Amino acid sequence: MHKKSDCIFCKIVDGTIPAPRVFENEQFICIKDIQPHAKTHLLIIPRDHIESLETAFPVQGPQQTELLGQMMEFGTRVARDSGLLPKGFRSVINTGADGGQTVFHLHLHILGGQALSGKLA
Repeated sequence: MHKKSDCIFCKIVDGTIPAPRVFENEQFICIKDIQPHAKTHLLIIPRDHIESLETAFPVQGPQQTELLGQMMEFGTRVARDSGLLPKGFRSVINTGADGGQTVFHLHLHILGGQALSGKLA
């Protein structure tokens, strides 16, 4: 398990590490990925620390199910407001080291602005 005190996304959320916020609401912030895999590559980050999808279910209960639905809704609004719709975008949640997760704070990748190949981010 990774410590919340060492989490770069928690530090971005609380302002300890500056990162321009593209969009935000009371539950999520959206920033640009610093290593983009597409013309537009945004990250949707919950303000609350949840390590991954693995740790969100079922341990933390139904409120996490609601939060994840809200994260997908927020991501879709961000994609629309970023001009990615109606053409389309890709949403990705990496889980665990073998799944490509490098920051152990749940986050949603929004990729688009170009035709994407079958290769995932």
